[in-house]
Amino acid sequence: MARVFAFHGGIHPPENKTQSSKRAISLAPIPSVLHIPLQQHIGASAKPCVNVGDKVLKGQRIADAQGKMSVPVHASSSGVVSAIANHVVPHPSGMQNLCISITTDGKDQWIEHQGLADYKALSANKLVDYIRDRGIAGMGGAGFPTALKLCLGDDHIVNTLIINAAECEPYITSDDLLIRERATQIIAGIDVLQHLIKPSHIIIGIEDNKPQACKALEDAIKGCKYAIDVVSVPTKYPSGGEKQLIKLLTNVEVPHGGIPADVGIVCQNIGTVYAINRAVYFGESLISRIVTVTGRAIAKPQNFEALIGTPFDTLLEAAGQKEHVTKRLIVGGPMMGYSIDTSAVPVIKTTNCIIAASAEEFPEAEPAQACIRCGLCEQVCPAQLLPQQLHWFAKSQEYDKAQQHNLFDCIECGACSYVCPSNIPLVQYYRHAKTSIREEAEDKRKSDIARERFEAKQMREQRAIDEKAAKRKERAEQAAKAQAEKKAAAEKQAKEPATTESDSGSGDLKQLKIAAARANTKLKKAQQALKSALEKSLPGTDILENTIIELQVQAEQAQAALDLATNGSSESKTKTATPLKTKTAVTNADTSKLATVDLKSLKTTAAIARTKLKKTQAQLDVLISEGEQQSDEAQQLAQLIISLNERVQATQASYLQAKECAPVIDESEQLQANYDKALALYTKANTALQKAEEQNSPAVEKMRLSIDKLNTRLSNAEAALKSAANPASDNSANNTTPNTQE
Repeated sequence: MARVFAFHGGIHPPENKTQSSKRAISLAPIPSVLHIPLQQHIGASAKPCVNVGDKVLKGQRIADAQGKMSVPVHASSSGVVSAIANHVVPHPSGMQNLCISITTDGKDQWIEHQGLADYKALSANKLVDYIRDRGIAGMGGAGFPTALKLCLGDDHIVNTLIINAAECEPYITSDDLLIRERATQIIAGIDVLQHLIKPSHIIIGIEDNKPQACKALEDAIKGCKYAIDVVSVPTKYPSGGEKQLIKLLTNVEVPHGGIPADVGIVCQNIGTVYAINRAVYFGESLISRIVTVTGRAIAKPQNFEALIGTPFDTLLEAAGQKEHVTKRLIVGGPMMGYSIDTSAVPVIKTTNCIIAASAEEFPEAEPAQACIRCGLCEQVCPAQLLPQQLHWFAKSQEYDKAQQHNLFDCIECGACSYVCPSNIPLVQYYRHAKTSIREEAEDKRKSDIARERFEAKQMREQRAIDEKAAKRKERAEQAAKAQAEKKAAAEKQAKEPATTESDSGSGDLKQLKIAAARANTKLKKAQQALKSALEKSLPGTDILENTIIELQVQAEQAQAALDLATNGSSESKTKTATPLKTKTAVTNADTSKLATVDLKSLKTTAAIARTKLKKTQAQLDVLISEGEQQSDEAQQLAQLIISLNERVQATQASYLQAKECAPVIDESEQLQANYDKALALYTKANTALQKAEEQNSPAVEKMRLSIDKLNTRLSNAEAALKSAANPASDNSANNTTPNTQE
């Protein structure tokens, strides 16, 4: 027989268990609608795998687990999925969470299922996965996924398995009735745990106020092949706490921040063991649990086997609730439970008790008063904390100090609040402090992630800047190297004897081509700038016009120099017997070209001066029409018109003088040039048309029209050329006409 030890603190509140333990477990009615929450345990919520309108059967999976810290959810009865939406769930805040609502069909039809013929033939991992897939989580506390307790690493060697059947909370009798009626199945569930964990010792801890349950367990373990003891512990709250029960049964303390497995112990609730039995031997998922319905506002206090998702009002109605007497609805026991505002809350896997209390049974709490430092809270704290200090730290939001005083070791049993003579709700302060600390930790985690992302971004940007700088440095070095090579080549060329005239001429020709291209580019940019300024009525157009005139002259001069060099280089390569005569001819031709270029630039300058004069005169006319001829602006425009008029006369005179002095260009040469140009355009257009027709281009019709125009132009040029070449025939034709008429 195992020895019983003691733990620090604890209290003895009224038990109030006999009211609900007189009747056997009853099957709860199947409600018309089941609201099954997707999160009924610690960890991540399950993800729905059904859609609204789907027909489901009892035991069918309707939501998949999301990670190891999660379990799947199954349909509690057959019916149709009517909604997947938020619904009120058991929580002190009255919060809502995502639920799958099933409109039941009343048939309660199971999906095909069967247990394992020989679970011992499976490996431990496969058996644990099988238990996880049946949605089993802890049914006595916060709902810790059972598979995680069974899948321990090599660093945890378990020598003791403790089955928690203490059920120390007042009013609750669900485990008591479960043990009385189904002790054999509980021992069968312990067999599965013994096979998985292989402990050297198994202890079932139960309070001594449950003699019938103790006897049922002792009878059921007779003939067991492994070491198992049923240990009756003194009735004291909270002996059902995990760490407190371990201390009672083994005298071992779980270290701060640790778990029982760290000291070689695994603890499972008696209801969880029963659920494992149903899963392994019958293939049933966790879709129901035993719920105590009690309180003075209940006519028939008892325990129901209720489907997960059953609304509380279904159970209260089955137990005969006196609504006019009901003052408060409490989920759980009076010590660790909480009040709810609506009976539409559904049963979940951790729901073990519903108390419909009258006003006399649970009167309103008296107003809190100042702490008198009596020390009673410290004396009853089962975790050996300093509740008074924690209260001050939580109230002043000194959360760092609260954590230093092991705030998270508090199991929120409520013993300190129960004995406080000042009626201070100590547990509420602790819960608020824990929530705030968790929120701060989460905010810090998010902030750290954001900071890391920002630093990574900065590193990427800096790396890009460094790479660009390195590339610029490399290009600069290459440019400097090329410049040095070019300079060295120039120095070498200067030292060497001059090459042929044609070689030097090709270098000059290249420079002239570059100069002509640059001049044309600058001219086009200036023209675009002038056009944009005129469209937007921007100031400074006169400066742009002057600039365009200068650029036009520069471009034409550069082109003339290029043409001269081109003709000179081509003629220099031609071997003739009279080089002196050829050079003279080239000089004369180039002189005529330069004269033509200068004449054209003078004509453009005169036209621009006339245009600007007209615009200025128009601006002055507008001011005169508005009666502002005496304004400063009008006077300035009048002065500008005088200067522009002088400029127009000067540019026009220069143009006329240059026109008179310009050399006469041979008409036949001009006509021949026009003909050659028209022929080239026609040939080019005809070639493009043929390609377009081969490719079935949609622009063929437009191209044909253009070719017709070019053909006409070519015909006119050809006729003009022939007419200039045979003037005698034209004269004779003119002379014969009157003779014919005579």
